[in-house]
Amino acid sequence: MSGLNAAGPGGSAPVSLPASRGFASDNYAGAHPEVIAALAAANEGHVVAYGEDIYTEHLQEVIRKHFGPQVAAFPVFNGTGANVLALQSLLPPWGAVVCAATAHINTDENGAPERIGGMKLLPVPTPDGKLTPELIDVEAWGWGDEHRAQPLVVSITQSTELGTCYRPEEIRAIADHAHSLGMKLHMDGARLANAAAFLGLPLREFTTDAGVDILSFGGTKNGLLYGEAVVVLDRNHDDGLKYLRKMNMQLSSKMRFISAQLIALLEGDLWLRSARHANGMAARLRSGLECIEGVSPTQATESNGVFATLPSGAAEAVRREFRFYDWDQSRGEVRWMCSFDTTESDVDRLLAAVSSAVEGVTESGPTLAASRS
Repeated sequence: MSGLNAAGPGGSAPVSLPASRGFASDNYAGAHPEVIAALAAANEGHVVAYGEDIYTEHLQEVIRKHFGPQVAAFPVFNGTGANVLALQSLLPPWGAVVCAATAHINTDENGAPERIGGMKLLPVPTPDGKLTPELIDVEAWGWGDEHRAQPLVVSITQSTELGTCYRPEEIRAIADHAHSLGMKLHMDGARLANAAAFLGLPLREFTTDAGVDILSFGGTKNGLLYGEAVVVLDRNHDDGLKYLRKMNMQLSSKMRFISAQLIALLEGDLWLRSARHANGMAARLRSGLECIEGVSPTQATESNGVFATLPSGAAEAVRREFRFYDWDQSRGEVRWMCSFDTTESDVDRLLAAVSSAVEGVTESGPTLAASRS
């Protein structure tokens, strides 16, 4: 559960009390100490504002080492901003985006793509959060029909909202199919590092080299205080991005602080170390859950998320100790997320709580399902 706040000296500023780590979201974790150190180091003197600084310039070099010499990075404040900006840069006002029904742009961004980006989303149901060329064709039609928003972009998420990962050949098949239809391919990479850790591949191999046109690169879920980047993998698609970033209120005046964090993450192996650890904790959790009778994992555990169904009433009992979210309340499915700072002890405590809760509801009989957090 999240810690409470207490008044600081003199009752003025809040001070965080010690709190256990939860499993609701990797956004709940604090910033990695190496990222905080990079922020402190960047907090010296005056540098030019709005991205004309040495940190943002150096970030371009760092990004190109991962994604190729032809790419360009545009730091932004948050993931929703990165997604809207990236998609908007690929679309005319009459354009539409084919995406999985579970995609973050469709379920968790409160209409921002439609309201701010001015585009229409065309969601497609999937069993595992992953699109295929065949599933894309469910909504990729109607070009030239003035009564239909024109499908011009495909958006995929890596790793997906269900914790699954696209293989490079799957992304290449999607890219080739989209391009054959005159469409572009966007990747929401909020958890891109977790996918790389699972696949054991460099970032470029399943982005640039697989045919992705533009990427929303995530840092916040992997230890940044705040900040993401729109990475243009094909410079033919960066026309207007610097103007759109300002229009979308994603241009940071003190951009050095976003860039310095991304450099700390990507210049060495912090991005991969943190992602591997989070994935490892999820694998440990999955392994333990499989030993608890009555708990059924529902998706492959390929990144830092674990999805499972619990007996009715068990989730509510577990939430007395840990915060987490329901995924599909109608069937008792929940989601647990691990972070760069999740410990083996955290996982074992959660497993003990789940085991106890399941045993308790099994002995007492069925109860009402837990409500969404």
